Amino acid sequence: MISVVIPSYKVRAHILDVIAGIPSTVGQIYVVDDRCPEQSGRFVQENCKDPRVTVIFHEKNLGVGGATKTGYVRALADGAEIVVKLDGDGQMNPGLIPRIVEPIQGMNADYVKGNRFYDLAFLRTMPFVRKLGNSGISFMNKLSSGYWNIMDPSNGFTAIHRKALENLPLDRIDDRFFFESDMLFRLNTVRAVVAEMPMRAVYADEYSNLKIHGILFQFPFKYFHRLVKRVFYNYYLRDFNIGSLELILAFVFMTFGIIFGVYKWSESIITSHPATAGTVILAGLPVILGFQSLIAFLHFDVSNVPQKPLSGMM
Repeated sequence: MISVVIPSYKVRAHILDVIAGIPSTVGQIYVVDDRCPEQSGRFVQENCKDPRVTVIFHEKNLGVGGATKTGYVRALADGAEIVVKLDGDGQMNPGLIPRIVEPIQGMNADYVKGNRFYDLAFLRTMPFVRKLGNSGISFMNKLSSGYWNIMDPSNGFTAIHRKALENLPLDRIDDRFFFESDMLFRLNTVRAVVAEMPMRAVYADEYSNLKIHGILFQFPFKYFHRLVKRVFYNYYLRDFNIGSLELILAFVFMTFGIIFGVYKWSESIITSHPATAGTVILAGLPVILGFQSLIAFLHFDVSNVPQKPLSGMM
């Protein structure tokens, strides 16, 4: 059974149209009212006659991630095999649900995300600030999550297989706007296969709760934190491979070269004696070797993207 989760916060103007567009192949629809000041949950209860719809209310606002996780838990308890997460602001076409679940149904992926960057024509309606911000976020996400094939991490139109969802520690995943990126980090730690579905986003009069200054000050630290954890989990705790060795060599060579070079440079300034050619080579060569080892590690990491879906395993 396919279920849809719709986090509901300040989406009263669009949510009924979103629900009306959900195809009949969906068995259950969960609208999670995240302490919405517009009382969008009650609005749905009073105005939507679709028998598939269940409204869940939060006593306090948890954020888009917290609302989505509430829907995930309920969908799993009700027997859903695939859970689609769809925003209620009208930016996503519900008619694309059959397409986004297709790779999961074919056991080619565990998790599928919409991608608004696949076709340049899709970007014409996207505001310039969002294009710039999403490009930077996409690169940071590739590093932190290890999914080098994913371009649009902040896209909230997703589908996930039950088996992948059951393997995730939902209580540890970010409750706020970092939720989508944090999901990718967690999916990589369980070696889930992630795919993309090209889509066009719709930007009209919808209200966005995402603040640019919040991203600029919070996301870089969170991405770095997840990067360190992923590398430790995948390359030293659960496995030790050629990538693990390349990263160690990169750290040792570059650390030695930089410390030795700074020491000799400082010594030359203090004594007014220029460094010899041998000293320069001894400082520079380890840095070059370390950089090459780092590039080799990144190449290995790119080729280490999960390929075998969890949903296909017995």
